[in-house]
Amino acid sequence: MAWLYVDGEMSKLRKSARNQQCLIRIPGVCNWNPETTCLCHFNGGGMALKMDDMEGAFGCSDCHAAVDGKPTIKHGFSLMETKLMFLEAGIRTRDYWRKNGFIKTV
Repeated sequence: MAWLYVDGEMSKLRKSARNQQCLIRIPGVCNWNPETTCLCHFNGGGMALKMDDMEGAFGCSDCHAAVDGKPTIKHGFSLMETKLMFLEAGIRTRDYWRKNGFIKTV
């Protein structure tokens, strides 16, 4: 399976996160405020490198900070649990993009 960017621009994927619900939903962390939602990228692309937008997920500002490992966000979940929540959010995000015409499978 391959993905085709229907719009041809990665920035439209980032913009699609505006005012969407948080799909990461870390218990005790998520602020549930769609006004703070952006396309989050999990750390792992290397120093100062961002992973591809197709690997992103819609997340509120607090879940984004937790995924980025900010020390101000305390949540008690292991790195593996946090990655799993992020990966599940990525699946939900790509499903949203597919259903709304941002991407299609080829």
